[in-house]
Amino acid sequence: MQVIKQLSKMADFSLKLRRKGRKIGFVPTMGYLHKGHLSLIKQAKSKNDIVVVSIFVNPTQFGPKEDFKNYPRDFKKDKWLAAAFGVDVIFYPAVKNMYPAGYCTYVNVEELTEGLCGASRPGHFKGVATVVAKLFNIVQPDVAYFGQKDAQQAIVIKQMVKDLNMKVKIEALPTVREKDGLAMSSRNVYLSKSERKDALVLYYALNNAKALIKRGEKNSARIITAMRKMINAKKTARIDYVSMVDAGNLKDIETIKSKAIIVLAVKIGNTRLIDNMLVGV
Repeated sequence: MQVIKQLSKMADFSLKLRRKGRKIGFVPTMGYLHKGHLSLIKQAKSKNDIVVVSIFVNPTQFGPKEDFKNYPRDFKKDKWLAAAFGVDVIFYPAVKNMYPAGYCTYVNVEELTEGLCGASRPGHFKGVATVVAKLFNIVQPDVAYFGQKDAQQAIVIKQMVKDLNMKVKIEALPTVREKDGLAMSSRNVYLSKSERKDALVLYYALNNAKALIKRGEKNSARIITAMRKMINAKKTARIDYVSMVDAGNLKDIETIKSKAIIVLAVKIGNTRLIDNMLVGV
């Protein structure tokens, strides 16, 4: 396994592979790899000739009061896991090279980024879309893999790829969960033991909503009310949003008629967690 830090070297490496007809699978990450990332790597490994994993904590997607400096990092462990799971290349660029002095170009996907995490984290998706566009231009993958846990992100990236005519296929794979149901996240490490227990309320609320729908409830307001009641029962929980949205355009829906996504963001203590569940009638 190679570790490539230089942007030009990564681009040249990919160009040579593409000229040979080799298929490149790409998993963009911010490091601190967990089983969710590893599930993406396994899928990429099974479907492509070469697997590239980027490890880059992207400063432009963090707000001024967010945790960029304290975001968990462990490159030594990441490198070991990547090698163990058959990754061919880790792309590990420096911030100063991704955003050199004078950098002033950004990608903004409109409408899809106005609600949900976009409303509570202004500028977040501009940073996400920009760094992913840059990574795609450098790595030149055939397929890129994302997790369904970040549902809004995956939909935004798909729209960007479509609108900008990028020749990369986007695959969003199911959320990987701990045995008790908590969605895998690098931020889970921030939770205290009691907060970790309280965090399960996100998964319980989603499952309760799914059960209500299965019993015939189609009114999103009543479903959301039931979810909020469950979550608010935990003293450590502060709801950012709980919404029922169309699975295609992320618009709020009043009545479930076809495929929808229940999405939520909740702070447990000081740790902001997101989760979602695909539902339908």
